[in-house]
Formats: sequence, C-alpha cells, structure tokens
Amino acid sequence: MTDGITPRIDFQKELSGLFRLDDKVVFIPGGYGGIGEAIAWGAALAGATVIVAGRDENKAAALANSLTEAGFKCDGTRIDCMSVADIRTAVDEATKRHGRIDVLINCVGIQREQPLAEVTEEAFDEVYAANLKAAMFLAQAVARHQIAAGQGGRHVHLLSVRSTLGLRARGYSAYCATKGGLVMLIKQHAMELAPHQITVNGVAPTFVYTEMIRHVMENDEFRRGLLERIPLGRIADPKDIVGPALFFASPASGFVTGQNLLVDGGITASQ
Repeated sequence: MTDGITPRIDFQKELSGLFRLDDKVVFIPGGYGGIGEAIAWGAALAGATVIVAGRDENKAAALANSLTEAGFKCDGTRIDCMSVADIRTAVDEATKRHGRIDVLINCVGIQREQPLAEVTEEAFDEVYAANLKAAMFLAQAVARHQIAAGQGGRHVHLLSVRSTLGLRARGYSAYCATKGGLVMLIKQHAMELAPHQITVNGVAPTFVYTEMIRHVMENDEFRRGLLERIPLGRIADPKDIVGPALFFASPASGFVTGQNLLVDGGITASQ
C-alpha cells in the first residue's frame, strides 16, 4: 500500500488505541480537586489504573471508592506536595504497590490573591511551593522510577493561561510568576527526559468553574468582562480539560513534548 520510505501502517490495529490508557498506571496528585476529579474519571474510563493522591487522605479515598464502585481500577493515597520528602515517599509507595507509574498528571496548584503592594513573603512562598517546587519534585520522583524501568512515560502538568498572560486589576503576581516558571520547567524536563522516551507537556486553561474561582465568579462585573473577552462566550467546565490532558497522557501524543496547550476558548488568539 505504500512506496518509498513511507512506513506500512496497520491502521485498524495501530490507530484504534491512540486515546486509550489500558494497562497504564496514572498517578494524579491533586486528583480530587474540581479539575483533578474530572481527569481521574476520564483516565479511568480510558482504561487506566488511577491513583488519586492529595493532602486529605479521606477525600482521596472517597473518590477512589466512587471509581472502584463504578467498576474501575483506582487507589487513593495521601501526599503532601509541600514536602519533598513526602512526595518521594508517596511516589515510592505508589510504585511499589502498583509496579510502576506510567503517567504523571500533576493537578496541584493554589492561588493567594494579593495586590502587588501587599504581597507577603509567606503567601508568595506558599504559592511557589505548591505551583512550581512541587511540580519539580513530583516530576523528579516519578521520572526516577520511569528511567529505571526503561519503558518511557508521560508527564502532564496543569498550567494556566496566566502562564502567558497577566491579569488586569487583580493581585496575581505569585500565581502568574509560578505558572510562567512551570512552562519553562516543562520545556527543560522535556529535553532531559526525551532520551528516555518520556514526554512532558502542559495544559493551560483559562478560568474553570471550580471552587478555586468562586470568589471571582461571584463578582458580577468581573464575570461579565471575562465572558466578553472569551470568543466562545463561556467559562470552561472541568470536563473541557479532560480531553487535552488525556491526549498528552495517551499514545496519540507520542511525538509531542515540551508543549503548552492553551485551553482558553480563544482568549489568547486575539487582543
């Protein structure tokens, strides 16, 4: 069916599983948050064994139980991503229990809104530790096991449109700085892990309807202004983030690494 150097492809066999995660172990720190929970369900529906991890062990266990009761393979575990030691322990234990971690989907992130003139060292450091430092050491802990296993892997980090755009009239210094830093961390990790066939990418939504933005969405003037700026005319739902995250986690993205996919309703496509 082909001439020259074009490879022969068994399309039915090779393309049927492009977006599947069968037999993959997916580790999701921050997995019981608004976006993380949707991604956890999406990964389970795609065939993965899902490990939901977070600081609140009860919340992680509750989501894991819901997925298990629905017939999926899931486990819940505690992880305090503000502690490097705890990150390493949780990843080691998850790997020991499940044999490996094929995919890291990092959904950890916080915001402490403070106008520039009022930013405190404590708040800035807290946002940095959650949004950037945790990403570094989650990736390191998972990558160590993936490199040792020699089977490749996937890293996906939840970013934000604020990784590339500032925000008028809001105190987003720490958030924007740490998400922007995470973009470059992703690019660097992609370069260092490419020889091991581990891809590293980011998904960057604009505002998503979760509890994290309740205080913003309850501001009618801000919400109206935001809707006017988004070409698709709406704010994202958590399920809007699932497809992009699973794309980067799946075989479909095997030749994509070091990228930041903006999931923003078109807001960055215009002034």
